[in-house]
Amino acid sequence: MSKSTSTSRSKPVLIISGVALAAALLGLVSYTATKPAGSGGDGGSSTVAEVSADPTAGVYPELEAYARRDASDKLALGRADAPVVLIEYADFKCGYCGKFARDTEPVLVKKYVENGTLRIEWRNFPIFGEESEAAARASWAAGQQGRFWEFHRAAYAEGAKEKGFGAERLAALAAEAGVADLARFARDTDSAAARAAVSADQEQGYSLGATSTPSFLINGRPIAGAQPMETFTAAIDAAAKAAEAAGRKAAGGESAEKPAGGASGGPTAGGESSEKPAAGR
Repeated sequence: MSKSTSTSRSKPVLIISGVALAAALLGLVSYTATKPAGSGGDGGSSTVAEVSADPTAGVYPELEAYARRDASDKLALGRADAPVVLIEYADFKCGYCGKFARDTEPVLVKKYVENGTLRIEWRNFPIFGEESEAAARASWAAGQQGRFWEFHRAAYAEGAKEKGFGAERLAALAAEAGVADLARFARDTDSAAARAAVSADQEQGYSLGATSTPSFLINGRPIAGAQPMETFTAAIDAAAKAAEAAGRKAAGGESAEKPAGGASGGPTAGGESSEKPAAGR
């Protein structure tokens, strides 16, 4: 299996809480490198990595520990104590990440984040080279001034990635996002703190065995690729029901009844998939 990464890292560290889960994770997520049938959204661009996986494979409780639930996290949206956490590993140069950001994420925010059911936690997972790394650091820098999601929206706007992510373009995106102090933004973008934050996100993605973007975790259920809306809503609904059932059980309201939406079952995959980068290994 070739890896769609332009970095020099060769093997993911398949360790979660000190427990090696390589066989389970790699068996769970089936990465492919095929162009989406009938999709012309990116015109066969080699800067798109999107994969499909079968979310019915189940929930892995060990993976729920990947959610940070930090109320001060500037790259997160929604209540820290929301019953469901969606973690997204994405690259600003990834076309299908943009598709998810424009078409799916706003609906999930309105339907689930606003009523307190869902929290979305962003993880920078740059895999397309220097501009991807720079955009990731810039998004973190925008977040330091409370404008991460505005920067995210601007960077994923239709046609934005085709303009590149050079220093001047990143400054323009920051201005568009309403970042107040652009001098500070430039310093933060090039700071050691930004590099460390992006590296931490990146290593977390590698620890999952992720090689393509976008990839997701929903309460320990891996989903790979810009799947149809129904895949995400079914996974979120199942996770919310499981969390509710677990809460009732913890409170003494249930005995041996199995929580709805548990590890056996879940949404059906069948979403789009796309080619890996030409420079992939």
